[in-house]
Amino acid sequence: MNPVIDCLMNRKSIRKYKDGVPPDDLLEAVVRAGQQAPFAYQVYSVLLTREREKIQFRAPWLFTICIDLHKFELIMAKRGWQTVQNDLSLLLLGLQDAAYMAENMVTAGESLGLGSCYLGAAPYLALKIREEYSLPDRVFPLVQLVMGYPDENPPVRPRYPLNFVLFEGKYPDITDAQLEEAMKTMDQGYLSQDYYQKINYMIPVGKGMQEKYTFDNYSWSEHISRKLGLWQSDLGEMLDKLEKCGFKVSR
Repeated sequence: MNPVIDCLMNRKSIRKYKDGVPPDDLLEAVVRAGQQAPFAYQVYSVLLTREREKIQFRAPWLFTICIDLHKFELIMAKRGWQTVQNDLSLLLLGLQDAAYMAENMVTAGESLGLGSCYLGAAPYLALKIREEYSLPDRVFPLVQLVMGYPDENPPVRPRYPLNFVLFEGKYPDITDAQLEEAMKTMDQGYLSQDYYQKINYMIPVGKGMQEKYTFDNYSWSEHISRKLGLWQSDLGEMLDKLEKCGFKVSR
């Protein structure tokens, strides 16, 4: 009975979009709503692309939400200051600023009848994005977001049980029963929607490992375990991207 809660509870990722393009007043409303998110330093910028042939799922809008220290350091220079705060601290605060803005934009879009989908690979494509948008040093892409009029209505994806997320007083010793309940909720929820079968995607197992799953039993907990258990083991690759974007976070 609360429209804001209803909007949040019914949110889902949209990967099919109608041909229509939302008007610019909706674009402005979405971005202005994003700006009203809580912030530490307001160290963010939003890049916009409208060229559908270049946008994933052929959505009409592609936003790239960046951590942007460049603008803030220009302000500091006007006041005769130079940055001494370390880049790791600045990135952690910037992560919050940019993430809050991105979430506000999603919620605003939903409330206006628009669908959206986060594209989480932006940090790994940072150098390509930097070149495409001519980004100066001290700007780092955090996340991309496509948005437009939805042309599908997928079911809401499952979430953990509340008792696996909300811990009062202290962090508990998680029991096998809690763990199994959480995994069952997620796995059966995705299996009931035939999620991975419909997208026809299963992360390949590592070299020398035998595949033990089919689409009848491959689900969320195995999918996420493979991401964390197989991908991105080299810290140096991300540190190199950050450094080439003007951030130094290693000793």
